Amino acid sequence: QAQLVESGGGLVHPGGSLRLSCAASGFNLDYYAIGWFRQAPGKEREGVSCISSSDGSKYYADSVKGRFTISRDNAKNTVYLQMNSLKPEDTAIYYCAADRTPLTYCRGSYHMETSFGSGGQGTQVTVSS
Repeated sequence: QAQLVESGGGLVHPGGSLRLSCAASGFNLDYYAIGWFRQAPGKEREGVSCISSSDGSKYYADSVKGRFTISRDNAKNTVYLQMNSLKPEDTAIYYCAADRTPLTYCRGSYHMETSFGSGGQGTQVTVSS
């Protein structure tokens, strides 16, 4: 059964860092574009970042550009999200999800809104002093 499991969340002060992991089982993660999403209470799910399956090209939402870095380790079947310079507005549950279509490229926010599955259980990130 295909499954994605997120980990690495926690409580951090503003300006701090966290690294989230998205571990896949039951399928080869490198065949799919993988996205990181977040959802804060009372808000819609937001596509934060995406990494393509083939050339490794990446997309970042403007809200995280320059602070977050997405990467993948195909040998470990895992995608990471390094989050630096965290702000209180980054507080949310973070999910990873795979594009429903294999071998695709990240194509921006609309692609993230329309082409990805629901993802795993998520990991809570709280940025607070």
